[in-house]
Amino acid sequence: MNNSQLHKGDILIVDDTLDNLRLLSNILTEQGYEVRGVTNGSMALMGATAQPPDLILLDINMPGLNGYEVCQQLKANAQTSEIPVIFLSALTEAFDKVKAFSVGGVDYITKPFQLEEVFARVETQLTSRRLREQLQLQNSRLQLAEKELLKALEQERELNQRIQEMTAVEERNRIARDIHDSLGHSLVALNIQIEAALALWHEDLDKAHAFVLEAKQLGSETLKAVRESVTLIRSEPLQGHSLERAIASLTDEFHRLTGVKPECHIDVTPNLPDSINTAIYRILQEGLTNICKYAQASAVQIQLQSTASGVFLMLQDNGKGFQVERNTKGFGLRGMQERVTALNGQLEIVSEPNTGCLIAAKFPTIAD
Repeated sequence: MNNSQLHKGDILIVDDTLDNLRLLSNILTEQGYEVRGVTNGSMALMGATAQPPDLILLDINMPGLNGYEVCQQLKANAQTSEIPVIFLSALTEAFDKVKAFSVGGVDYITKPFQLEEVFARVETQLTSRRLREQLQLQNSRLQLAEKELLKALEQERELNQRIQEMTAVEERNRIARDIHDSLGHSLVALNIQIEAALALWHEDLDKAHAFVLEAKQLGSETLKAVRESVTLIRSEPLQGHSLERAIASLTDEFHRLTGVKPECHIDVTPNLPDSINTAIYRILQEGLTNICKYAQASAVQIQLQSTASGVFLMLQDNGKGFQVERNTKGFGLRGMQERVTALNGQLEIVSEPNTGCLIAAKFPTIAD
């Protein structure tokens, strides 16, 4: 007997005939099984409960508790209910196969024993038990993995929620800062117009009146800009829509206001992070607003594309253009730069007077 044959399974044999008990014990022990033997049903129940075996060979006809009754009690006990039971019965004895299987037996062996049959039936049931135990273990691991996955998904959902909340706060702070900058500039210009009107009030009423009209126009434009900015703060950028649909709404509004229909080329994956979607939308929103207000463009092109290295955005017009180095704080350029920088992206703005403007932004596919 070699080491590979050792400890192949723990078998409990229950038979009131000592010759049968010794015979089975000897042949199974020689095959590497650990074998215990008892001569009655009561001892079988106690032994199986104290140290549950991997398999029970159970004689049918015994004094006291017979094999059927012992099997019923084994199956009624949660501690022993999973142990497979093979019934032992002589060819000359009455053996009710239907009853044997109905009380929980899985197989039967007839006496006198045929060694090959005994080994085959025993190993079949032990292999089946090992497979069930492995399956139960795998199921337990899968259930544990599922719980861990659900926990990780919940943590990811909470993290994404916090990131979205932080992104929203940063967006509101950025817009509020833009309001402060633009409002301060407008109020300074408004104050200059009013001071000029007061200075000329008694000397040149017509000029004073013209300054007042300019001040009124500045006030109206400032109020409109503040209202638009406050609306931006209050609203969600995409309002639950896809990025492509949100961009379509922007271009439709731009077309309605200017009569110019932007040419769009959009090819992006649908699962971009919300932070990138928001940044792209805001950059296009600010860029189209600037074109509408200042550029006097007759053609506008938008290109948005996912690549292996990230997401590329381009907004280009053929309008008046401007000196970029002289307008680092105007036209929402600082807000664009902050949005791109926050996502570890790159922003390039190319413009000269009378040559239009090109805004190009690149974002990594996964924002850090």
